[in-house]
Amino acid sequence: MLDTTKYFPKLLLALNEEEKEEKSRYSLENGQSLKELKRLGLAMHPIKINRKSFGFADYPEVSFHYPFPFDGNGFRGSSPIELFCQGEESIKGVLLQFEGKKGEIRLFAPDFPDWLEDGDAGIKLAPDIRTISIMRKALEMAKELGAEYIKPKETSEPIFIASWFNENLNAGQKEAVKNMLLNPEVALVHGPPGTGKTTTLIEAIRQWTAKGKRVLVSAPSNAAVDHLASCLPEEIDALRIGNSVKVRDELMPLTPEGKWSGSSELKTLKKLKIRSEQLRKMALQYKRNFGKAEREQRSLLFKEVNNIRKDIKTLKRDTELVWHEKAQVIVGTPVAIVDQTYDYNSFDVLIIDEAAQCLEPLAWALFPFANKIVLAGDPYQLPPTILSDEASKLGLNISTLERFLPAGFPIYFLPLQYRMPKNIADFSSRYFYENRLESFKEKQENAILFYDTAGAGYEEQRGDEGISLKNDGEAEAVLKIIEQEKIPVHKITVISPYSGQVARLKEVLDKSISCSTIDSYQGQEKEVIIISLVRSNLDQNIGFLSDYRRMNVAMTRAQERLIIIGDSATLGNDPFYSSFLDYVEKENAYRSVWELL
Repeated sequence: MLDTTKYFPKLLLALNEEEKEEKSRYSLENGQSLKELKRLGLAMHPIKINRKSFGFADYPEVSFHYPFPFDGNGFRGSSPIELFCQGEESIKGVLLQFEGKKGEIRLFAPDFPDWLEDGDAGIKLAPDIRTISIMRKALEMAKELGAEYIKPKETSEPIFIASWFNENLNAGQKEAVKNMLLNPEVALVHGPPGTGKTTTLIEAIRQWTAKGKRVLVSAPSNAAVDHLASCLPEEIDALRIGNSVKVRDELMPLTPEGKWSGSSELKTLKKLKIRSEQLRKMALQYKRNFGKAEREQRSLLFKEVNNIRKDIKTLKRDTELVWHEKAQVIVGTPVAIVDQTYDYNSFDVLIIDEAAQCLEPLAWALFPFANKIVLAGDPYQLPPTILSDEASKLGLNISTLERFLPAGFPIYFLPLQYRMPKNIADFSSRYFYENRLESFKEKQENAILFYDTAGAGYEEQRGDEGISLKNDGEAEAVLKIIEQEKIPVHKITVISPYSGQVARLKEVLDKSISCSTIDSYQGQEKEVIIISLVRSNLDQNIGFLSDYRRMNVAMTRAQERLIIIGDSATLGNDPFYSSFLDYVEKENAYRSVWELL
């Protein structure tokens, strides 16, 4: 079982270190200049305002444009940001989306600042104080309650399966479902790439809901949440909560915003919003320089606007409460779930998918909501992202799944993968999964290739303004491989560990070819995956390529063909890459980049 008393104090200290690191890294104070933040990919300035509107809960929302491609991994959906202008007080908000040169933010303020369109506004990443606060509160409660925190809150009869909803489940998947339903406390599902982890979880959810059980489903990212929500059958009453801007279009009917479109209360809500906007515009007719009477009138108008907004929030809260109470399955990120303030023990089952990427304190924030817990994921794929080295030393980098795996709870390994030909999957099976990973697809000729750039002079370089790394030679090699192998562009995704290389690939390749960092591509797949490893230097420095879990993610995305480009002279002294080079030679998959010339 889990001995919580030893490490909760350390995790609380780790959270403090992570919070300090975030505040230090994103601050414009302490001598850190705006230029430095831009160089590090932590700020965009100046931005051009395209559109202003009022969105979710009547918060101001801003669509913006940045003049050139931005090379910074931190600006992802739901990232905390600050809108700033020199000499003005900054405004906190959240990044709703950003891709290429365009983005959208939501401001946590009653209205737009007067200086917004003066031409000097920018946005920068901000410490995620809200998430850290949620995690700290959860750890303090868990520390007080100890092991009792995750014991079943009430005794329930085990569920026995009378028939399968999905008769195509393999034996390993059926065994995992049976044991999830029978286990009274905590169950762990270890699902390597392509083994149908989501299919297995969906069958368990259908069995539970058929017996009248309520299920809470979470994952650390919106993409993972959406993927699982999209696999739920239509007959299940599901509610997708959280940031609706990041929700896939086909899932909008599952969100509160989507349900409003068919609601009888929608007409009343629209009238209130129209009146609020009319009064707000009247108040804004009074500019910065005005007298006492105008100031009082403006104040009265804004007061009425605030009263109407309170009525809007009350109407939305009461209407949406009904949807929450009748939903069989509720799906959202940990923060979105905690923000709903559900009562403890409101659900029969909690499922945390991608638990190997979930910060452990976030999981502890969810545990009290359900009587039974299922943690699903793969500890040999990407771990949680931690900024502070001190926080990592104190254990914050240990994921939820990694913490629970050695604790004695039952573990169900899914052994059969359907995604890749056997010669793509075998290296990962041997290196990470003790040869337990079987392949449904047999070996296929040329399914895996490694192009060696040793001796070609394809050296790594710093990206624009010193951000990230790129390798122009490898980018050109990718282009030649696509042409020589005659691969249809619609079947290709090119991935790299470095955002600088991704930006370079987007300049070189056909615009229709998808390019992504490895970290952003976890959970996705494509017919043909091409990986540009970038690192090529005399010091044989491979940087964070030494996190082999990142490479396991990269090497297991391909459905048909996997092509990797790298410098064996730089990589070869590392035990992981040395083993991989031996493997591709044995499989007759080794090529030299000189063959492309």
